[in-house]
Amino acid sequence: MVSASRLSKQVSTAEGTLDILSGVNLEIKAGERVAIIGVSGSGKSTLLGLLAGLDSPTQGEITLAGERLDLLDEDSRARVRAGRVGFVFQSFQLLPGLTALENVMLPIELAGMADAGRDARELLVRVGLGERLSHYPRQLSGGEQQRVAIARAFAMKPAVLFADEPTGNLDSATGARVIDLLFDLNQEHHTTLVLVTHDESLATRCERHINIDAGRVVSETK
Repeated sequence: MVSASRLSKQVSTAEGTLDILSGVNLEIKAGERVAIIGVSGSGKSTLLGLLAGLDSPTQGEITLAGERLDLLDEDSRARVRAGRVGFVFQSFQLLPGLTALENVMLPIELAGMADAGRDARELLVRVGLGERLSHYPRQLSGGEQQRVAIARAFAMKPAVLFADEPTGNLDSATGARVIDLLFDLNQEHHTTLVLVTHDESLATRCERHINIDAGRVVSETK
């Protein structure tokens, strides 16, 4: 479902070229639940963004659901993401001027699919927000905002769901509820799940751990 070969990412700084990722090789099978772990600054989020097609590598190959992302321009990568990828961010990334219902409807409407309102309502009810459909993000707690973000991520029934520190801005009790919801929906939709986390309780729910250090894969454990 997701693979990377000799993947590298470099950025230019005032001090010179900085290697964020160097020669990463990995393969994630359809239906797997994989946690990418490592210390802060190790390159985890950069790797996740590359695998999801949010950024392009300096070198190397990335294949997502049969598409070579490294050969595509941004518009083409966006089309792949729209049809195959869901993404949950640590900071929720909800549009503040849209209600919870409208935030979840948006990707369905952009895809030109019918019944956006019905599908979005069903998802929000599923995540326990049936009474919050008309609320704006500022009127929702952090946990509620993340549940809206999870509903939005599943709106297009993605082949792969990427999550970047999905409980990072939540207290432990709320984070635990969000983890349960994320994995319940993942199981129901048979989605491949790839997440970055510092949360040990979240990582242990995954079948495999990929440990990143200084931009390189240093170990894989099951």
